[in-house]
Amino acid sequence: MPSNLNFIILMLISGVPLLLWAMGLFGSVLPGEHARLMARLSNGAAGLAFICAAFAALLYAVGGKALSVTPFSFALPGEIGALALSIYINAVTLVMLALVSFVGFVVSRYARNYLQGEKHQGRFYTWLNFTLASILTLIVSGNMLMFVLAWVATSVCLHHLLMFYPERAGAVLAARKKFIVSRVGEVSLLIAVLLIGSTLHTMEFETVFHAMAAMTGPLPVALQWASGLIVLAAVLQSAQFPTQGWLIQVMEAPTPVSALLHAGIVNGGAFLIIRMSPIMSQAITASDVLAIIGLVTIAAAGLVMPTQTSIKVFLAWTTTAQMGFMLLECGLGVYSLAMLHLVAHSLYKAHAFLSSGSGVDILRAPAVRPAQSTPSFWQWIVVLAFATLTTIGIGAAFGVTADHEPALLALGAIVAVALSQLLLHSFKAGMGAAFIARAAILSALVGTAYFSLHAAFHFMLATSFPAVRLINSPAQFALIGLVMLVFFAILLIQQNLPNLAKYPSARRAYVHLSNGLYVDIPFSRLVQRLWPIQAVPYAQPKGV
Repeated sequence: MPSNLNFIILMLISGVPLLLWAMGLFGSVLPGEHARLMARLSNGAAGLAFICAAFAALLYAVGGKALSVTPFSFALPGEIGALALSIYINAVTLVMLALVSFVGFVVSRYARNYLQGEKHQGRFYTWLNFTLASILTLIVSGNMLMFVLAWVATSVCLHHLLMFYPERAGAVLAARKKFIVSRVGEVSLLIAVLLIGSTLHTMEFETVFHAMAAMTGPLPVALQWASGLIVLAAVLQSAQFPTQGWLIQVMEAPTPVSALLHAGIVNGGAFLIIRMSPIMSQAITASDVLAIIGLVTIAAAGLVMPTQTSIKVFLAWTTTAQMGFMLLECGLGVYSLAMLHLVAHSLYKAHAFLSSGSGVDILRAPAVRPAQSTPSFWQWIVVLAFATLTTIGIGAAFGVTADHEPALLALGAIVAVALSQLLLHSFKAGMGAAFIARAAILSALVGTAYFSLHAAFHFMLATSFPAVRLINSPAQFALIGLVMLVFFAILLIQQNLPNLAKYPSARRAYVHLSNGLYVDIPFSRLVQRLWPIQAVPYAQPKGV
């Protein structure tokens, strides 16, 4: 029986998805001419859901305890476990619930003005509420089968949002590709859950985590297969290379849908790995594969992004890269850092998409643009030395060394790359020593903020994750070295683009990169052949 405080937290987090399920059901029976009423009520429900989630997180921080509550369950045949209506409360649940409900409220409020006057505005809000409710149910699920059902519901509801403009062939093609990719991921996740249940004889996350903590010796074969299938589901959900095509092509859906998709739903892959971290932390092979896939995605996206001219397409590629970075962090076992990344990326990407229209105005505005120059050899040496020493010094102050959490040190090297980018831009701007000094101070502050935020998230979420996985094999040390090498190579290429443009081979590579290396074309052609797009009468939309 939960304590009084935990009972209040339980009621609050139960009410968050229930509010939006109820609003979605109400919208499905509300006549279409009451779209403005539906918009106002949906905004109110989304705002109230966020208040409940934020208040629950505050109460949990004050003195809440992790627990799982199961008011209803249905036993499955054999010893697999039970399908249960179960709620799992821990720090990760509360952080994700507050984050998604906040993003949902912002998207809902933005859509009220964005879709003003649209014929099907009421239908949009119905499916928006259902989609948000599905995501929030996924977050609070304490039972793995309940988790899978919410995972499927999220995809199905999102499909209706992606098809909001059925007369747009591009939107239909992207929605269908997402539909197919999602079905493959769902089957993989379901099989993984059944393998876990048949091995550990439970479907409850809390019981699974206790069983994994008590497990000694090598991981059972069934759980190794399950971890591989979990990686596949996460990779497909997070649009990793070369399956990223559907994410790049959903730009013809309304902007609020793009914001919700990029700021919330694609993060489901990282959240899946984080939720399954007690299993994934012991599945070394699957985790290494996950890290390699994330690293390949980062490299591909890092080269493709500079060639894109569309703001939304550029943002889509950045999402793919950020998801790769998140999965790389999960693969290296630094789950608290991945959680920090997830929160930061969601907030940033929601703002980026909802303000993408103003990006054109900013670029068109008159401004004094300093002449660009290529940094000299000695400037490179100074920048790399300063960034590296700064990162090592700050990291050591937070206890990050080669002997302690080497994976974090590798990710610290990535921070050094980011600082190098900032400093090199200050040299290229050619605005004097004072400007460069300010950039150096800012770089040190950025590095300090990075390690400080990681320490804060590690403190908040330590009890929700297994112990940090120690890197103890040559293959894993080689993986860390490869991560550092890839990021420094991307830095080198991006900073030397003007010089590379002089070479015919680089210009040819630019063409291939601007087309995304053509990896998505076979899938698009196959979908169009097997699932032809039917012409739909054109209805004048308000805009994208």
